[in-house]
Amino acid sequence: MAIYTSEFEIRTKAENDIMDITGEVARAVADSGIRDGLVCVFVAGSTGAITTLEYEPGLLKDLPDALERMMPKGITYEHHLRWQDGNGHSHVRASMIGPSLTVPFNSGQLHLGTWQQIVFLELDARGRNRKIIVQVTGD
Repeated sequence: MAIYTSEFEIRTKAENDIMDITGEVARAVADSGIRDGLVCVFVAGSTGAITTLEYEPGLLKDLPDALERMMPKGITYEHHLRWQDGNGHSHVRASMIGPSLTVPFNSGQLHLGTWQQIVFLELDARGRNRKIIVQVTGD
């Protein structure tokens, strides 16, 4: 079994920035030379998340709206009370979605649905520089 690790950086503009990173992940799989296996995509940071989404304007609006309904900014978070950084909701949202995603691939092609893209979600109260780690394992 072979393992290949790469990383790339992205700069987000603001909270609720949703970026399609499918191309970067597919490139890492291709660069690895591994034909069949799993790719794990991970964000280093506690206020960002990785998931899949149909990357279209309606869902790019719907997802942040849903997160606001489930984990609103305007309530008390102990994290914010302790650190006064205004991002308690960001940490909770990131914890619920998660920092990583694993996708199988065969013949160098990701097994994604027709309308499914891999996305990074900026959940912090401000834009940030983010490091995304991509680890490919297989044969």
